[in-house]
Amino acid sequence: MEKKKEDAVTARGKRKRKQKTLCSDVHIRGSDSNAIFAVLLASISKSNSHLITKCLLKIRPSLLSQPSEIRPILALIPTLVTSQCWKIVSRAVDIVGAASLVSLEVNQEIASDSETLKALTLLLNPNIRRRVLFSACNAVLDLSTNSFAQQQLLKFYILDKLMFVFLQIFTCLKSVSLWSEGNLCFYSLKIGIMEDELLVAILSATIILINACEVERLQNIPASLSQAFLGLLKQIWSNVSDNVITRGAIRSNEQGHLCKSNIGVSNLAESIFRLSMNMSQLIVPLPFEVVKRGIFGTSGTSFEDFISNYWEVSPFIVTKTSEDLNMHDMFSSFKQSLSWTNVPSLISSILQGLVSCFPSAPDELNILNFLNEVKGRLGCPIIYQQDIRVVKTEKQLRKEMHYFQDFHSGGSSKPHHFTMDDVLKCGQAYKEGYTVALRGLEFRYQSIAAITDALALMFGQPSVGANLYLTPPNSQGLACHFDDHCVFVCQIFGSKQWTVFSQPSHLLPRLYDDLHGSDIDCTKASKREFLLREGDILYIPRGFPHEAYTNSEVGDDSSGFSLHLTLSIEVEPPFEWEGVAHFALYHWSETWKRQCDGLNSLSQKLDLLSVSLLHVAIGIIGNSDLCFRKACLSAAASLPPDVYNMLVQSQRNIFIHLIDKIRTESRFLEVLSNIEMAIHKNENPFQQNRWLWLLHLEKGTSSGCNTNESSIIEDLLPLCAQHKDKLEAAFLNVKSRFCNEVVFDDVVTSHRMLLQKYRKTRKQYINGMVTLHDKL
Repeated sequence: MEKKKEDAVTARGKRKRKQKTLCSDVHIRGSDSNAIFAVLLASISKSNSHLITKCLLKIRPSLLSQPSEIRPILALIPTLVTSQCWKIVSRAVDIVGAASLVSLEVNQEIASDSETLKALTLLLNPNIRRRVLFSACNAVLDLSTNSFAQQQLLKFYILDKLMFVFLQIFTCLKSVSLWSEGNLCFYSLKIGIMEDELLVAILSATIILINACEVERLQNIPASLSQAFLGLLKQIWSNVSDNVITRGAIRSNEQGHLCKSNIGVSNLAESIFRLSMNMSQLIVPLPFEVVKRGIFGTSGTSFEDFISNYWEVSPFIVTKTSEDLNMHDMFSSFKQSLSWTNVPSLISSILQGLVSCFPSAPDELNILNFLNEVKGRLGCPIIYQQDIRVVKTEKQLRKEMHYFQDFHSGGSSKPHHFTMDDVLKCGQAYKEGYTVALRGLEFRYQSIAAITDALALMFGQPSVGANLYLTPPNSQGLACHFDDHCVFVCQIFGSKQWTVFSQPSHLLPRLYDDLHGSDIDCTKASKREFLLREGDILYIPRGFPHEAYTNSEVGDDSSGFSLHLTLSIEVEPPFEWEGVAHFALYHWSETWKRQCDGLNSLSQKLDLLSVSLLHVAIGIIGNSDLCFRKACLSAAASLPPDVYNMLVQSQRNIFIHLIDKIRTESRFLEVLSNIEMAIHKNENPFQQNRWLWLLHLEKGTSSGCNTNESSIIEDLLPLCAQHKDKLEAAFLNVKSRFCNEVVFDDVVTSHRMLLQKYRKTRKQYINGMVTLHDKL
């Protein structure tokens, strides 16, 4: 018996010595990745879990610095992650992550290996051991350090898996905090979740991949999964946004049990924006009848009467009855969303938790370009001048004064983000007679967005803006001025006295025109006075100077203060009649160019150049003709059939009139003179219809000749010098053919498609911003 026991002990010792010798060899040759691979491969074939683990522990990132060194290990990853030993699986995935950080070349090698990515996908499972899941999430994070790897991960639906896993293991939102390594400015704030490193890892990886998605990829995420995950992000955002405005961040040396992430506040905001921007039912425009009654009430004035007699022509007031206020108040939802007992609490209710709405380029047709432009800034608190102004006008000086003088234009080069202290200062400013003016209400309140979207449809425009003005008793906010857009002034609470002066010019100002001359002396102009009480609406066309003030002697129950909104109908260049004329020429010429593609004769060059000259001619007419500056309403939608038919017929008549104007008033020599003058002033003669060139580039059309602005000018000068008579003849021929062949119905159909492109981008922007403002 004793003999057997000794033999057993001796056998175990031999096995240990043998195993130790083999592991020792690994240690000796630990600097040789090929040797480790050979032992690892042998141990896998023998299913020796202990030795596999030992070998994996010997692998260091320094041994995987070249793609040739990582490839053998990658070949074993799919086998290793199916091991029954969780330590092996976890260590194998850790190696993938560590190697991903060695170099860009190695990272891309791993990201290109489909079997490795499939293996990672399998590990993103809520039922797997927590340590393995954590390693897999970290490997995804390590891989996601460049755009190529991010796109590869998206191809394998790892984003969908991460979202699903997060939803499965998430139970309740633990304390969410902000942390910062340096100062507490917005751009340095990052998110941490107390005592849950796995949730932080999954959330970090998911946000990185969401923010790497193209629009189409986001649309391919199952709607139920996207909406459920968006709901959780909004919960986190609700906690985060409260801390942002108070700067309630923990410095890195005060972190306690905080599990830090590298998710910036703007990263979270961008993910929320992206997941919500394509939600078709988020903003549902109010029906035409609701908006019509909301504006016109029971006054007896119809939408048709308004368009025929007042639109872009004359101020118009609708005085509401008590029935209108009770039955047809389209602002009732907005009013109910305001929680207040006095004006200071109203200011706090409106301003608290707002984020800045950065302007998007008006001709931007790709929402991702906007997101790239505001990368790292989206979700920051409101910015003075950009989002909010606190201003008053002294009647004696007739000049605007800003309460926040340090942040007024020219006072500071850095944007000033509002804090809670600034919100409280607005209450003090109000007491001192200052008006609080807030821009972009359609981006902040779903109920306002539903109204502005309906108005945009009714007037055939891409979007309609909404601003808010809160004015104390016996005060004036803005100085006398005129706008480059039409406004409906909607009195929400209180009352206000308005003075509207006659137009200083018969021409309507264009959107984005320089309005420095709007600070005009109105003392000699004729004027009309309007008193607006709660529910009343005043229409002011663009170009009409106006000013307003509160009067505590009016005798209503408002204590003399006023809260009103302005609904701004901005007629952008493509959607005024000059823009339609440019678009009609563009549409006609594209059809014509396709018939003669590939030709490069002199006559063909002259004809194509003549199209550009005719665009300049249209611009010259538009500079002095009122009709060319008016809004085109041919794309108006959501109208009753009888109203729509009336409107389309009137728009057809205007179009025919414009074509006749182009036929009779487009002069070759005047066009050449205009271009020469622009070149002499170092100006772009095509700047007015810049949007058309962007549309040309976006469409990617080919005409067989130079079509960019600088090349057209380069072609024009030598052709004018050598073939001026032929160029003039070609210009007259192109003008004649265009005016004879252009068809209103074809133009309207294509123009509506252009409007839909603009509306799609605006809708995505509004969806994203409204969601960031959604108070849970």
